[in-house]
Amino acid sequence: MRYGYFGPAGTFTEMALLRLPGVEDVERVPIASVESALEAVRDGSVDAAVVPIENSVEGGVSATLDALSSGADLVVVHEVLVPITFVLAARAGTTLADIRGVGSHPHAWAQVRHWMGAHLPEATYVPCLSTAAAAAGLAGDDTAYEAAVCAPVAAQAHGLQVLAEDIGDNRSAVTRFVLVARPGRLPEPTGADKTSVVLFQADDHPGGLLELLEQFAARGINLTRLESRPTGDALGRYCFSIDFEGHVNDERVGETLMGLRRVCADVRFLGSYPRADGAVVEVRPGTRDTDFTAARAWLQGLRNA
Repeated sequence: MRYGYFGPAGTFTEMALLRLPGVEDVERVPIASVESALEAVRDGSVDAAVVPIENSVEGGVSATLDALSSGADLVVVHEVLVPITFVLAARAGTTLADIRGVGSHPHAWAQVRHWMGAHLPEATYVPCLSTAAAAAGLAGDDTAYEAAVCAPVAAQAHGLQVLAEDIGDNRSAVTRFVLVARPGRLPEPTGADKTSVVLFQADDHPGGLLELLEQFAARGINLTRLESRPTGDALGRYCFSIDFEGHVNDERVGETLMGLRRVCADVRFLGSYPRADGAVVEVRPGTRDTDFTAARAWLQGLRNA
């Protein structure tokens, strides 16, 4: 098996990959961007790929959400939560007074803005493909920055001096990563599952989003994430990326997906998979599998009378 990941080595994404079960015999393939990692899954270059999808501070990772909502179908088969700790790293001998530019990934930079404003207010931010790439850049002689915001493992891997530890503005920040594969056999239901979809409205009209949300509410399904993303078709055209509790094999989830398919122009199913936190889904009375099967049997009885 070959697993791609948003690389290079030393990223938080690689840390997430290493937390997956059974990865000891998996070949790890670093890929420079989220989009390229997912395309590598689509064309068969790798069997699956690990990419970031959501951060507790910055919200959804737009590159991942957009890449999953278009192109050939892919499904999420696993998720991993990684606590995020950033360090400020530089070449040996560098001091804070020497730093005029700091390299990092945009999502990382957004999580250290207050620290930077307090300690390096004059430093210029230099965007990099990843936090690990920012650290790797300091190994060369010609960079546009003197320090990098990265993971401690990246600083260590590239022999950098750590000038400041734990510089994140939110000490409890967590990033959610997903293992994405081509459609096939889904993970079995565990009772602590999550399902992801992208919903495309048939048209833009008052109450349109409410119509979609009613499909969940009527069946007692709790949403864990809801974000709108532009479709790219025209200004003001959006799709909705949603995670919710339950597995596609659950009766209430199946009924919800059928309801959404009736009122949406398209429903892109992104998989059902075990929750990383293991929290058992609470099923309200009236929405258990037995409730749906009993109601269906009752209706069939009326039709056969």
